[in-house]
Amino acid sequence: MKILHTAHGDLALPAFLPDATRAVVRTLDASDLAGCGVEGLVVNTLHLSSRPGTSLIASLGGVHRFMGWSGPVASDSGGFQVYSLIAASPKAGGIAERGFTYRLEGGEKKLLTPEKCIQRQFQIGADVMFCLDHCTHPGDRGEAQQESVGHTVAWARRCKEAFGRRLEERPPDDPPLLFAVVQGGRDRDLRRACAERLLEIGFDGYGFGGWPIDTEGGIEDAVGYVAELIPEGVPRHALGIGKPENLLRAFRMGYDLFDCAIPTRDARRKRLYVFSGRPEEVPLKGDAFYHYLYIEDQRYSRDPRPVDEGCGCLCCRRYSRAYLRHLFEIDDALAHRLATMHNLTFYGTMMRRLREEA
Repeated sequence: MKILHTAHGDLALPAFLPDATRAVVRTLDASDLAGCGVEGLVVNTLHLSSRPGTSLIASLGGVHRFMGWSGPVASDSGGFQVYSLIAASPKAGGIAERGFTYRLEGGEKKLLTPEKCIQRQFQIGADVMFCLDHCTHPGDRGEAQQESVGHTVAWARRCKEAFGRRLEERPPDDPPLLFAVVQGGRDRDLRRACAERLLEIGFDGYGFGGWPIDTEGGIEDAVGYVAELIPEGVPRHALGIGKPENLLRAFRMGYDLFDCAIPTRDARRKRLYVFSGRPEEVPLKGDAFYHYLYIEDQRYSRDPRPVDEGCGCLCCRRYSRAYLRHLFEIDDALAHRLATMHNLTFYGTMMRRLREEA
């Protein structure tokens, strides 16, 4: 079994890290997460810098103490969010060699540089930090992809230098890990060039950068190609991949780490995951190993069965489909909590199965 060693414990690979964007997985606390088999989380540094502020989190002992979570925490650089903001509204910011300029929710203009990105991640005390990168859309023209790779490599170098300075100033007993992100869109030459230059700089792990999902909901071919470019034994993070069949395919490509808001968002939208057979026995192939259960369907209003008879989550151990549907009908917060716990337990079971396979 592959293991990723961090200051807050070992992370068995492969691992799915739920998005705790603002230092919370909605409706769940740390004990709920542990009960679902969650071993690590991803927080978003950009959002935390806005509210409550990374300095405040630092003053309260770091993000682990702040949110009551003792396991590993990875921190997103915020580059994807700023890119998305600018792509949706060019007046909201811009991209230059020094970094991103942006405005959040109509506030004052701010600057996000590689150095500031690292500073914020140290302030919150993340175990796995990500370099600032310049994301693109797969359909962007070649000039945009070239600029993205140029910025991504230059910013990664600056991030590593800033990372090294922080370690020299205050050497921790168990230093955090630093991951870089491979960009290049659908251009294989650019992807290779980006990966080679990042490997020359040297990082603890590498992530797939850009939009991983194609227009039909499948995985972009570039995802597999990037995995081939990273040496065996080096952690590979499939950023933003979380749909079960896509996660399974990315794992077969060689990825070890995954994060996405899909399972928790689906839970709040009344879409639950159910294994198509016994959870410990159903073959993990294609997309036939599971199906969706839409709890709002009228046929579940009198259904005494649990969501998944083979699941050991709190929802399935104690409550019926009828009761969960009732909670959603009356818009009670417990509905979101139970549904989220179920979906994350599904992912926990899937990860455990894949570790056994590996």
